[in-house]
Amino acid sequence: MDRSAAAAYVCAKAGGMLQKSFVGPRAAKLFSVHSLTELWSLLFSGEVPAVPEIMLADRIEQEAQGRFVAQYVKLIQNYSKPDDIFLTFLRSFEYENLKRIGAALATGRKEMPAVADIAPFAVIHYDRWPDIAAMTADTPFAWYDRVPSVSEQKDFDNRLDMQYMRELWTSANRLPGAERKPVVDFIAHEYAMQNVVWALRLKVYYTMSPEQILPLLAYADDRALPDDVLAGDAVAILNKDISNWEDWSGWKYAQLLNPHEEGTVWSVDPRWVELEARKRFNALMLRKFHAYPLSAMVLVSWFKIKQYEVSMIRTATESLRMNVENADAMKFAGL
Repeated sequence: MDRSAAAAYVCAKAGGMLQKSFVGPRAAKLFSVHSLTELWSLLFSGEVPAVPEIMLADRIEQEAQGRFVAQYVKLIQNYSKPDDIFLTFLRSFEYENLKRIGAALATGRKEMPAVADIAPFAVIHYDRWPDIAAMTADTPFAWYDRVPSVSEQKDFDNRLDMQYMRELWTSANRLPGAERKPVVDFIAHEYAMQNVVWALRLKVYYTMSPEQILPLLAYADDRALPDDVLAGDAVAILNKDISNWEDWSGWKYAQLLNPHEEGTVWSVDPRWVELEARKRFNALMLRKFHAYPLSAMVLVSWFKIKQYEVSMIRTATESLRMNVENADAMKFAGL
């Protein structure tokens, strides 16, 4: 279909899918079941696989992600020429696939790990396993041409993360006219908050200095400037005293901070900030889906909403396996 016809069809189709999804008020249903068998029956129409519980947990997570990918592929196939950002979102699965492949090879595994199938949009040559250089040849991952050592994995994974972020940012800025700003602002907000939470974790849990944290943030620009649109908010907190409320009370995101009571000892809690940011972003995703019909924002927000649904399914699965209380699991999921 041409772009306008595809946008109208996708808007209607994606809206129908969300009505059946476990997002918004329906998300609580994921945490109302009492067993993995019940969770499977809630999510899928097929018979519950006759496998041990730990394998059933993996099957639920794989099935949920597989359904998400398949639905997204069908949606973007309605466009005769999908916007770059739609394909970039889809390729996020290949970034994760490559991390798994690298980890498997680094530890000497003989069989390729389970990977997300994004055909017909895949670029990695999976049929060339286990030759990592052949698998990535003539792709955006061609630099990943050798098996990393176990100690190098984090560096390779970090480079993949930075590459994906830059690709996403660039593709968002390629959107046409009026569709560009809402999407760019949406993505900038998400990454800015991820940077803030990451900086807080490094600052509080690992007592890292600002100089140590700066190169570990995600930047929109190679120059890594302090006022970078994605990293600026994180840079602004690097010199704040984590135990001084006055230092934080005027912060741009003070509403995300853990409560402070006069006369009591206080210290910024990264986990609290992360949960509050997650709850607000969840609500923002749903608002954005309805705010910009017939535009790229429909699929952008739909992808993020469904991505979060899969994350909540994983949380529900793990909470059942580990006998975590429903209320605690829901809190962790940001509900």
